[in-house]
Amino acid sequence: MNRVVITGIGAVTPLGNSFSESWSGLIEGRSGIRPLPARLRRGGVTQGGQLIGFDAGQFLGVREINRLDPFVHYAVAAAAMALDDSALDDKQPSGFASIIGTSRGGITTINDAAVRLAAHENGRLRGAAYLMPATTASMAASYISQKFGLAGHTLGISNACTSGANAVGEAFRLIKHGYAEGAVAGGAEAPLCALCIAGYGASGALSKSASLSASRPFCTGRDGFVLAEGACVVVMEGYKRALSRGARIYAEVLGYGNTSDGLDMVRPDSAMQAAAMRNALAEAAIGPEDIDFINAHATSTPLGDAVESEAIHKAFKDRAARLPVTANKSMTGHMLSASAAFETAVTAMSIYTGLIPPTINIKSVDPACRLNVISKILKINGIAAGVTSSFGFGGVNASIVLGVVPCY
Repeated sequence: MNRVVITGIGAVTPLGNSFSESWSGLIEGRSGIRPLPARLRRGGVTQGGQLIGFDAGQFLGVREINRLDPFVHYAVAAAAMALDDSALDDKQPSGFASIIGTSRGGITTINDAAVRLAAHENGRLRGAAYLMPATTASMAASYISQKFGLAGHTLGISNACTSGANAVGEAFRLIKHGYAEGAVAGGAEAPLCALCIAGYGASGALSKSASLSASRPFCTGRDGFVLAEGACVVVMEGYKRALSRGARIYAEVLGYGNTSDGLDMVRPDSAMQAAAMRNALAEAAIGPEDIDFINAHATSTPLGDAVESEAIHKAFKDRAARLPVTANKSMTGHMLSASAAFETAVTAMSIYTGLIPPTINIKSVDPACRLNVISKILKINGIAAGVTSSFGFGGVNASIVLGVVPCY
């Protein structure tokens, strides 16, 4: 069995067009939520997490930009920055896996194509030769393989909001069991289009607050999540390989849990969420008492946050009310699969720096949640391990345990 570590991180989020900028935003407690353009507002939803000043031309040519959905643009940008951060040379990652998760895939391009199609009575769709390949959920993983010469295992994962965590977890398993030397893994989303906002809005999942503090996980009076776009990618490799090349190591991936509620399309189940956390701890060969903090899924929906709180109490028992809990979506909004990957990277950075970002917008923690949600930056000297979890429609659950190197 191989130990697996994270050696590179790249991201584009509503907080910044690099992981460094995004991390700084989290530590500062700065919100990336902004008013949506009028053309995107639907059903009382007015706030979103948008990329500001992102330039796909730094990473892709004009023809590539025109042919690919924005979720691929974001994924390629995050991958490029992660590879650069890892200090791998051009030849080293040739056999690496490429595993990228996405919930909505090329929904923005599909939305635009549907609008154009509806406008033509003859049903012809001009300029759509790349519509199908450009919007498939696997295109981010495939294009990263193509762009950076990765000839190894390639997989696009679409597992709702857990997709980015699943990508990291499956990459961990590949490397751990010797099927890959390393991997580029993460999540990417570009869901800020009329179709997504109307659809999520119709389900009652989106906040209708007009305030920039609309994303308020675990807070009394929360009314839904704030939809956001972005991507996060990490470079993972075997510990011995990373050590031999003198790589900077952010954290070690210790365990991964993946469960299904088997219950309902949208209603979550705390028992199986807790099982995902316990499974990740079991693979890590550590107990609840060894975890120093939790980076929560915490989307800011009334039901979701309460059920996640129940799950944390079931998994961590008497420690649940004392463990520091941070909720990054209070600042980024819900980037779907990209949030799952981003929160994994943030957990790794917290272990590396000893800094746990605050949760903003909380006036009072909902009594139904009973968690130690931190509202100020927390410094812990010698963090040993943290856990991050992601949950999604269909009852899919993923938890990842990360630890300091050496952890055992």
